[in-house]
Amino acid sequence: MEPNVVIEKELRPASGFLMLFLVILGFIVSTVAFVFGVVYLAKEVFVLGGILLGGSILGWILFGIMSAGFKIVRPNEAQIFTLFGVYYGTIKKAGFFYINPFCAAFNPTYNATKEASKQGINSMAAVSESKAVSLKKQTWDNERQKVNDILGNPIIIGAIVIWYVKNPTQAVFSVENYREYLSIQTDSTIRNIARLYPYDVINDAADDDCVKEKTLRSSAVEIAENMRAELQKRIDNAGLVVEEIRITHLAYAEEIAAAMLQRQQAEAIIAARQKIVDGAVSMVKMAIDKLCEGNIVSLDEERKAAMVSNLLVVLCGNRDAQPVINSGSIY
Repeated sequence: MEPNVVIEKELRPASGFLMLFLVILGFIVSTVAFVFGVVYLAKEVFVLGGILLGGSILGWILFGIMSAGFKIVRPNEAQIFTLFGVYYGTIKKAGFFYINPFCAAFNPTYNATKEASKQGINSMAAVSESKAVSLKKQTWDNERQKVNDILGNPIIIGAIVIWYVKNPTQAVFSVENYREYLSIQTDSTIRNIARLYPYDVINDAADDDCVKEKTLRSSAVEIAENMRAELQKRIDNAGLVVEEIRITHLAYAEEIAAAMLQRQQAEAIIAARQKIVDGAVSMVKMAIDKLCEGNIVSLDEERKAAMVSNLLVVLCGNRDAQPVINSGSIY
């Protein structure tokens, strides 16, 4: 059974300065009435003295209770109030206000902070130091977690989330603790999305005309946007908005990091060799064509083969060529 949805009701409270003046005036009047009550009782005017004395005591009690209705709301914050367990309203505007003194501010993360501080826990779910709900943009650095990519390779991935509270009433009443809820949903989303992609391409020598597969390493921005969209769907019911997710750490796990490094080095060497061979073949062909076109020298098939062999050795070798001058015939 889904919980009842609480519709946000923004309060338009009275000015706190006006009510502060009235409460102070009430205390002064009550104090004056108490003094006159004592004076009349000393003069044995018991009826009037008793009325003034009783009225002053009731005034102190009344205005003492009324003094609990003053609330201060800071910029980019909201306070959610309940009256005897029932949702009363939300104040989003910054300032000094006065509301029903029996109303109490409600924020479940504040209680989590107190419990966590007693146990010495420092987590995302325990950072609220007041009963006000912050509407500012906040960042949370997700802890690095080990997941398997689509190929089964263990990788270490970490991300940072930029988020804010859009509907404070929904955030407070829809979930037990909206910070902890966001934390859990973020971990789950990053894990589920990361396992849909490989860490890196398997074959770097794929044709340029082919659309390369998305990978965590080469398509990090696009995959992070997919994470943001998926996470936003999960936390819509909590009144939260995820503005951006950025992948801050991405690496193979330690147990396969060395092997994967060797594979990457081998693929790089093969790709480099392929480029060198392609370039060398084109250069040899160009040299033979130029020699034949200009009638510089007449080459038969055997001489062409020897020339091709020598040029390929020079162009594809890792060391500098050692020239040899041949003064005789090759036959």
